[in-house]
Amino acid sequence: MEFNKILELSKKYEPEMTKFLRDMIRIPSESSGEELVVLRIKEEMERVGFDEVRIDKMGNIIGRIGNGKHVIAMDAHIDTVGIGEIKNWLFDPYEGFEDESKIGGRGVSDQEGGMASMVYAGKIIKELGLESDYTLLITGTVQEEDCDGLCWQYLIEEEKIKPEFVVITEPTSLNIYRGHRGRMEIKVSTTGISCHGSAPERGDNAIFKMAPILIELEELNKRLLDNAFLGKGTLTVSEIFYSSPSRCAVADGCSISIDRRLTDGETFMSAIKEIQDLPSVKKANAIVEMYDYARPSYTGLIYPTKSYFPTWVLPEEHVVCKTAVKAYEGLFEKKPLVDKWTFSTNAVSIMGRHNIPCIGFGPGKEEQAHAPNEITYKEHLVKACAMYAAIPSIYLNELK
Repeated sequence: MEFNKILELSKKYEPEMTKFLRDMIRIPSESSGEELVVLRIKEEMERVGFDEVRIDKMGNIIGRIGNGKHVIAMDAHIDTVGIGEIKNWLFDPYEGFEDESKIGGRGVSDQEGGMASMVYAGKIIKELGLESDYTLLITGTVQEEDCDGLCWQYLIEEEKIKPEFVVITEPTSLNIYRGHRGRMEIKVSTTGISCHGSAPERGDNAIFKMAPILIELEELNKRLLDNAFLGKGTLTVSEIFYSSPSRCAVADGCSISIDRRLTDGETFMSAIKEIQDLPSVKKANAIVEMYDYARPSYTGLIYPTKSYFPTWVLPEEHVVCKTAVKAYEGLFEKKPLVDKWTFSTNAVSIMGRHNIPCIGFGPGKEEQAHAPNEITYKEHLVKACAMYAAIPSIYLNELK
């Protein structure tokens, strides 16, 4: 493996990666609004010499290099969250900025930086003749911020893309990540009977029924399952809604949203049952259910799913984990930190639902995700690019 040549070319293409990333940042691309950034990625993939570039019916972009037996994929979601309160930004989040070492803008870390590095890894593979008996698919996927993994449910179930493994290029601070907690979005609802607010005893207040449920949920969070690698399961109440004829009436409906993070050993069934078994939930005859997701993509396609995103962990001794470690050691001549994400990624579908191994390595820092004044680092783009160029050939060597 020509590690030095890979690193030299990665460094050489830093200005082009930076320009490409800044071009993507200038195109607002929140979930279901990614069309223009997808077209910009298509232009770059074609310019650097991908063998095939296509856009599927959901709007995901798929670039191919090679036509070998072993199918390997690398993925970046190319939608971003919004900018939030603009007063918290010190610079224009879409124009961004760059200096000698950093690039700023919405999405530079989460996670269009991964896309920039992947595209130029493809260029390096072609330039150095690193193609072998593999087909490399570089995917820019949509709607992840809205519904992580939905894009890969579509790619696997409808496009019939089933790689031997997938590199997730979400930010890892250049560490290797082999898992993260799952999550689910839960709704709890209580019902009552409205009446005039001047005589509340005539009605049945749904909000009052919810109050003890909230207290018991706070206590439940403290005793959820813990795991040595992934950490503890958690829950938090993220939204509250009500229905009432007026401000002068007793509420006849109340519901809350729960963000539930699942550690290894928890399932959607166990998480639902824990809430259903709370005394306050039973007393109120509250309904506990998962949310559904059915928002159209920018192409208009609707691919409905339950808002359940399974936990996944790749064993450290797995050939894919060993491949990533060998690539890192060969390129950077030191041992990597092998760890896990705090947040969730598209791997919830790829490995969580479909048991296709995933490994994580990406430019940028996890704590920059969704934050104002988001930045990434040019050094990270270069090193991630080198890793992505090296991984396919090393994987094939590991299989021998």
